[in-house]
Amino acid sequence: MGTNVRRSLPIAIGVRSGSRHKAHGEADEPSPSSRRLSEPSVLSPGPGSPTSPCTPPRAPGSPVCPARLADYLLLEPLGTDGVLRALHVHTGREMVCKVLDMVGYQEVLKAYFRLPAHESVARVSEVLLGEAHAYVFLERGYGDLHSYVRACKRLPELEAARLFRQAAAAVAHCHGHGVVLRDLKLRKFVFCDEERTHLRLEGLEEACVLNGGDDSLSEKHGCPAYVSPEILMAGGLSGCYSGRAADLWSLGVMLYTMLVGRYPFHDSEPSALFVRIRRGHYTLPEALSSRARCLIRSLLRREPAERLSAADVLHHPWLLTDSTLTPNGDSVFQESQGDQLVPDGSPTEDEDPFFS
Repeated sequence: MGTNVRRSLPIAIGVRSGSRHKAHGEADEPSPSSRRLSEPSVLSPGPGSPTSPCTPPRAPGSPVCPARLADYLLLEPLGTDGVLRALHVHTGREMVCKVLDMVGYQEVLKAYFRLPAHESVARVSEVLLGEAHAYVFLERGYGDLHSYVRACKRLPELEAARLFRQAAAAVAHCHGHGVVLRDLKLRKFVFCDEERTHLRLEGLEEACVLNGGDDSLSEKHGCPAYVSPEILMAGGLSGCYSGRAADLWSLGVMLYTMLVGRYPFHDSEPSALFVRIRRGHYTLPEALSSRARCLIRSLLRREPAERLSAADVLHHPWLLTDSTLTPNGDSVFQESQGDQLVPDGSPTEDEDPFFS
């Protein structure tokens, strides 16, 4: 069956033979390809599955059978709505497939299309278009940073600096190209390798693509533990706030949690949690190096204009030197008894009683 080429998309378009056509106005930067497919004829059962076509499920826990879609085998759900494990049938490469409604899928993927390639930011590999759904393929990950920090209780400064540098570079790349993340948190960063040395930022579907240089936002969006105080203030709720500055606050919460093993602001009741965030009072363990404490303070400032930018973070001395090591090579952060990542009763990243 021939494949119709959809040329109206603002991304590079490929045909099934593997040849590529450049869309009007497309830059030389590699972009995900998009192909228009007919779901009933292309989506067919995989080996060992029933003979009738099987459409991927839309909710976790729904029945699923292996289904062939072009060069991919769609497998079981990965625990979140519309996300499937996928396998490229020719290379054997394992992928992740996000199933989106055709109506509005381009808006959902807008941030991916805006950003040039970066090693620490997820990239859409391919988009297949069916009659009712868009199938978005991305590289698989090896666990997220939230789960890793929780398992480790806290990270040594040297390891935290290496990982945080990648996270800050991803945020700086997004901010530099007009993308505000809004829902920045540890869980958004996924390991690219089994050794857990390389991170990439995922979940850009909730990011905001700016028009021009103005990053003023008004929507309340994010995880309670990571939300900045200006969003909680009366002016933030009724007026606007800086999206980039709010992201930098969330980045500071990430760094604190990586190094200390708990959130800087936490409480079992959301209202009490928000009071703590508005006040901006938190404690820093003395065992942390002075440069690590300096960077945390530079990010967790109540006044948004006083926070470092993402580009400035990359030039902070804590990320430019091996300041996290003592002369004998040991980490200056010693193991001690303390709170774990999410104390009992505190809201987790997935519990979101207030924000959309």
